[in-house]
Amino acid sequence: MSLFKDIQADLVVAMKAKDTQTLSILRMLMASLKNQVIEFKRELEDADVISVVRSDVKKMNDALGEFVKGEREDLAAAARVEIEVLKKYLPPEMSDEDLEAAVQKVVDEMEDGDAGGMGKAMGAVMKELKGNVDGNRVREIVARLIAPKE
Repeated sequence: MSLFKDIQADLVVAMKAKDTQTLSILRMLMASLKNQVIEFKRELEDADVISVVRSDVKKMNDALGEFVKGEREDLAAAARVEIEVLKKYLPPEMSDEDLEAAVQKVVDEMEDGDAGGMGKAMGAVMKELKGNVDGNRVREIVARLIAPKE
């Protein structure tokens, strides 16, 4: 079953269980997914769905930071719940050791040719990992590996 169908099935389960919080989160996710279907003018593949979910998680993480900064614990708690519900539809994140090894490999390859600094390294790493990892984690590791060399 595709990821899109899994989300639809979970939406129905949340409706039947009268789980209003999960239902609301999944309805917003479905709206984002349907907007992508309209934009792409085709059915979404799992990679497309994962991209949309990642985008929604990133938005909620950004909002969570603002809620915490503004001392709005009620909104921060709701954002944390939404992030947890959405993360169920994402593949597991790479471990820190695997991520660091992958980043080191890309950085080493770049040094052989054209080491263009942080931006170029980030682009190469994100292309290599094909969006399977959070960009903030990659940025931290790239900065740590490149900083002493620049």
